[in-house]
Amino acid sequence: MSASVAPAMAATAGRQARPDRAPGAAGDAAHDGAASDVVVHLRDARSGEMDIFSGTSQTRLRDRELAARLIRAIG
Repeated sequence: MSASVAPAMAATAGRQARPDRAPGAAGDAAHDGAASDVVVHLRDARSGEMDIFSGTSQTRLRDRELAARLIRAIG
């Protein structure tokens, strides 16, 4: 994880994300806790819609506060 994004991610630690996907959808596999690369595609900064990719899994969520933190972190 980039050092500039770490504060944005840390600020959301412990909060429950609200995935916009049905149970059993892609990305629902159990994580083994191993460190891996994570890619965030911020689809719409205004609504907070983003896709999170890790390994072969993808999760779509909406979090306006996290989107705003990400924008500030890269700006």
